[in-house]
Amino acid sequence: MARLLLRRWASALATAATLALALTLAFPQPLPAQAHGLTTAETPGPATTQAHGHSFVAMAVQQVAPAVVRIDTERRVRGSGLNPMLLDPLLQDALGDLPSTHQQHSQGSGVVIATNPENNHALVLTNAHVVDGVDSVEVTLSDGRSFTGAVSGSDSVTDLALVALRTGDSAIQVAQLGDSASLEVGDWAIALGNPYGLDSTVTLGIISNLHRSIASLGFVDKRLELIQTDAAINPGNSGGPLVNAAGEVIGINTLVRSGPGAGLGFAIPINLARQVAVLLESQGEITHPYLGIQMVQLTRRRARSHNADPNTLLKLPERDGALVQNVVEASPAERAGLRRGDLVVGAGHQTVHEPEELLALVEASQVGQPLELHIQRGEQEFQLEVTPEAMPR
Repeated sequence: MARLLLRRWASALATAATLALALTLAFPQPLPAQAHGLTTAETPGPATTQAHGHSFVAMAVQQVAPAVVRIDTERRVRGSGLNPMLLDPLLQDALGDLPSTHQQHSQGSGVVIATNPENNHALVLTNAHVVDGVDSVEVTLSDGRSFTGAVSGSDSVTDLALVALRTGDSAIQVAQLGDSASLEVGDWAIALGNPYGLDSTVTLGIISNLHRSIASLGFVDKRLELIQTDAAINPGNSGGPLVNAAGEVIGINTLVRSGPGAGLGFAIPINLARQVAVLLESQGEITHPYLGIQMVQLTRRRARSHNADPNTLLKLPERDGALVQNVVEASPAERAGLRRGDLVVGAGHQTVHEPEELLALVEASQVGQPLELHIQRGEQEFQLEVTPEAMPR
């Protein structure tokens, strides 16, 4: 009886093995993907991509590249037609200034974010510095088609601008916008654009950091937190998209900092760019509240180090905050009584630990509505009301 049971058990195992082999041959793709409704026709997986010899970068580029454009601009620049170093001083006195104008040609990148086939209209998102003060704009698609563009809105504070196109009957692809709030350091980053006039250039890197303050890069007239990437960004990439592994736009390339070893690239988060684009389309420009102060960060450690110097003329409060370094003449801050050396430690009902926090609170305030600042001046603490004005253009 035991021998008979053993034979039946071995026979059942052989049958099960044969059935498993048949299932494996019939379904070479993992069954969980089938269970989730994924098919290679709709969503190519890594196996399909590798089978065709293409990487995920190539797939992402194929998705977004038709919406990436080259922007050629022309602006009239005033200047002397003669080199003053070559003129005799007596001749300079006789002729005086010799003003003349010449056409300056520049190039940047952009990405199509919206189209309206009914009105034969398309919108291209780019950097404000790409189209600042230009007399003419020409937009060229990746397939070679060119259109005359017009700057429909620009904001220098966020360095974003919209260029409107009259497309006629031409069909233009729109880029898929992603979610920059979901980014993590180490995610893939792909930069597209036209650096140095080299059309349709693609570079690959990762997200190196997030929420990088543009003030820390030396730009005091901007209000931005940037995405940092090691994907190569060069002159001409400005305004082009930074995309993720799925081909979704997650940022607008805006600047690069070169240094020993490698360059550092920075992009404007697409969530901010999307909000600015909506306002620019409806209003043409954006009003930013303005106090008129320049600040540096003060920490307890820095203050102690400063105060330990026996030759220091000014003792600093040993606490965190935004230290006023300069007050702009005839600004709201000057009229309110702010002084150089004041430490801003609060605004409204929120504590301020660094200048970026105060800038964010000012940006969220209303022009003409008083903003209460908590100030420490020497040993004295007090409240001061400053009424923001519209930032001068």
